[in-house]
Amino acid sequence: MQHTSELLQTQESVHPFSRRHLIFAAATILYWSTLYIYVPILSPYLQDRGLSMGWIGFILGSYGLTQVITRLPLGMYSDVMSRRKPFLIAGMIAGLISCIFFMFPGTWGGPLAGRLMAGLCAATWVPFTVLYASYYPTNQTHQAMGTLSFLTIFGQLAGMSASGWLSSLGGWNYAFLCGIGIAAVGTIVASFIYEPKSVTLSQASKPSAENLVTNTQAPPVSRQKTVLKRVLRSSMLWKVSILSLFAHGILFITMFGFTPLQATELGAKGAQLTGIVIAFMVPHALVSLWTGRYLAPRFGTRKIMIIGFIAATIFTAAIPFSPNLYWLAVTQIFNGAAQALYFPLLLSLAIRNFAPTERATAMGLYQAVYSMGMFLGPYIAGALNSFGGLKIGFLFGSVLGLIAAFLSTNKELDS
Repeated sequence: MQHTSELLQTQESVHPFSRRHLIFAAATILYWSTLYIYVPILSPYLQDRGLSMGWIGFILGSYGLTQVITRLPLGMYSDVMSRRKPFLIAGMIAGLISCIFFMFPGTWGGPLAGRLMAGLCAATWVPFTVLYASYYPTNQTHQAMGTLSFLTIFGQLAGMSASGWLSSLGGWNYAFLCGIGIAAVGTIVASFIYEPKSVTLSQASKPSAENLVTNTQAPPVSRQKTVLKRVLRSSMLWKVSILSLFAHGILFITMFGFTPLQATELGAKGAQLTGIVIAFMVPHALVSLWTGRYLAPRFGTRKIMIIGFIAATIFTAAIPFSPNLYWLAVTQIFNGAAQALYFPLLLSLAIRNFAPTERATAMGLYQAVYSMGMFLGPYIAGALNSFGGLKIGFLFGSVLGLIAAFLSTNKELDS
């Protein structure tokens, strides 16, 4: 009877329209809207403040620098506490503070502080992903991460679509003011998120004999050391993390970096800039939803990722050769779809082989590694742009795609 009750509870928790899923979905959308409501205007905004390409690249990339430092310790601490929800609320508050910093007067100090604080907000995505995965059985990780990727992109799209319109309506700071309001609402919504008890988390999967050393009878510090050793020794996790480093380098060079600046150089204003964002984000969202549910099960994880990286290589290289906004939008449609082919798969592979009580640590390492791509991608591209214009930076991004496509040929990715 008890077994039947647990089974029914699990089946109910997987239903995508249950109350807990809807609250989590709302919090996720508000979280990413807060972080991305100013992203399309950020590089033009920094240029308007008189900053050089090198400084623009550094400030854009500093978002990832904070995450490199904080994501693994945050994941480990979350596992030790066996709690996720407090970190979600703290992340919303950090997002609110980051928008305040951006409005400080001066040249680089306020934006740099705002971007660093935004990185701290984004670091709380570690417990976000692990908590959502706990709503699903472990054999549905691909589906869970596909749904979460869709929610992520939907939130980013909502924020980014409003960005250009808000700046044209009330100036640069209008977008940051709206970000403050969204974060405040998000903090309230996050307080209602359902978090399973730690016992339920540990029962969500049956750990192998190798994992029994991490049982809850061991002292927390000793148990966490054992978990950390297992995470650090996972060859699959390192391979997936490095691939994600290249993937995020491409993303933060393109749509989350210099593509909006390319659009403004082609004459884009508020509504046109929004159109370029939508051209990228809509296919990015839709394909992310399909990748884990349909494409990877049918064609294989490795094949889908190779196709995604090759396509991203081609359409990233095409960006600076776009003669007008129409052709730039075409490159964004295909680039958005291409990048969506690998992001959900990398996310699910990062935690697939770990017990629920180890997943925040594994996710922390994964996200800390790929955060280097968030920092180094736009930073190096910004430095290259200083010498050869935007074209050199985009070509650098396409080289990252070629390297990642080659690394994706590893057969272990299909195991």
